[in-house]
Amino acid sequence: MPLALVDCNNFYVSCERVFNPRLEGKPVVVLSNNDGCVVARSDEVKAMGVKMGEPWFKLEKLARQRGIIALSSNYTLYGDMSARVMSILATFSPRQEVYSIDECFIDLDGFTPETIADYGQTIRKTIRRNVGIPVCVGIAGTKTLAKLANHCAKKGLAGRDGVCDFGRTDDAELGKLFAGIPVAEVWGIGSKIAEKLLAMGIRTTWELRVANPGKIRRQFSVAVERTVKELNGVPCIELDAAGTPRQQIIVSRSFGREVSSLDDLAESVAYFATSAAEKLREDGSVAASVCVFIQTNPFKEKAPQCQRSIIVPMEQPADDTARLVSAAIRGLKTIYRTGFGYKKSGVLLMGLQPKGTIQAMLFDDPVEQAKSARLMQVMDSINRRMGPGSMTVAASGTRKHWAMRRDRKSPNYTTEWGELPVAG
Repeated sequence: MPLALVDCNNFYVSCERVFNPRLEGKPVVVLSNNDGCVVARSDEVKAMGVKMGEPWFKLEKLARQRGIIALSSNYTLYGDMSARVMSILATFSPRQEVYSIDECFIDLDGFTPETIADYGQTIRKTIRRNVGIPVCVGIAGTKTLAKLANHCAKKGLAGRDGVCDFGRTDDAELGKLFAGIPVAEVWGIGSKIAEKLLAMGIRTTWELRVANPGKIRRQFSVAVERTVKELNGVPCIELDAAGTPRQQIIVSRSFGREVSSLDDLAESVAYFATSAAEKLREDGSVAASVCVFIQTNPFKEKAPQCQRSIIVPMEQPADDTARLVSAAIRGLKTIYRTGFGYKKSGVLLMGLQPKGTIQAMLFDDPVEQAKSARLMQVMDSINRRMGPGSMTVAASGTRKHWAMRRDRKSPNYTTEWGELPVAG
């Protein structure tokens, strides 16, 4: 069964370029929360040797010398653009697995080998025309090979015009190609496993492909053995079209500046609990408990440190924002200590289960439950239509002194009425 991995090129940078064409051909980086380090690079920046995760303060001199443009991360924009790409991909196949914000596997079963690469080109052109995002397409019989095919398409090692199809590549061609790809590039082979493989004399993708699966299993795990089989065209990792339900949901941010007051911390915790509750309802799940944590800046060695957390059980698993926020703030009040400058807080929803499976309690009020469900539906509907945060709980506040620093953020072009691009 042929699969395609569609991967957006330099996704965050590409999203910015869609609405700011002046960035095309320029060296661009996107920075992490609080403009801390590099989380996305244009090809021009990669050519300068800038590494992923490089702290921005170390790059500022090079940026001035080489004209590197730095932008704050705009996750609202990136999430919306990702949804547009994935919705288009859904029209090309009845089965898809959204693997990450910028990657998606799709099932291409039923296509003839002669037409499948052309179909990949159609996918690329449609996404570029309709959304403006450049993508590459890797096609093969297993997920691991599709990931490798996509890598080859991006690097120009094989295929044509951003599409690489291993389905019509014979073993001799694959051998030559894989002999030039380091084993660390294989999906599922992390840096630690790669080091152990190197010690065994396995340096390239081809050497891993021809390795004895049983020996690999004894040395590592079943997962690495599956990787070897997948490299040989034996499907071992199924397409997860439905998506694996999340076991936990965490929302956390570092603050733009240290905060010390309980009120500011409570605002941040309420905001994060609200966001987590929205994700929970998207999954059709409820949470059995809420974990709240706060911490000071660990990099300020001479400053007093405090790192605390607490788990607050719910009386009954819930997806209601007000109930989850209330539990989170109760937990925060228990762990809060004065005299510290806090740099980060977060909320973790735990014990997730499908909403339809929760057991009713003796004194449940069906009227109140129905009222809560309708209120959450209205809140989610308004926020989808008018933009995140349009309707929220009062506890999340309006001041947000704790908000992360994003001095270089682009507008929310696709989700805020006041920030829509204007054609002049």
